[in-house]
Amino acid sequence: MSTMNVSLPGTLKSFVDDQVADRGFGTCSAYIRELIRRDRDRQHLRGLLLEGGESAPSVTADEADC
Repeated sequence: MSTMNVSLPGTLKSFVDDQVADRGFGTCSAYIRELIRRDRDRQHLRGLLLEGGESAPSVTADEADC
């Protein structure tokens, strides 16, 4: 696993420490990894939604479908 150092102002470091304690993360690194995974997943989902929104409809809905 690679290592990355991140500098945070005291207020953000306190926030991270609180999140680690309150949400059951074992370490600050575990909390940050979870945030990065969620952001990655959110970006992927956004891409899928945009792709779907730009695609042509495959079936036209009518009153019988409602």
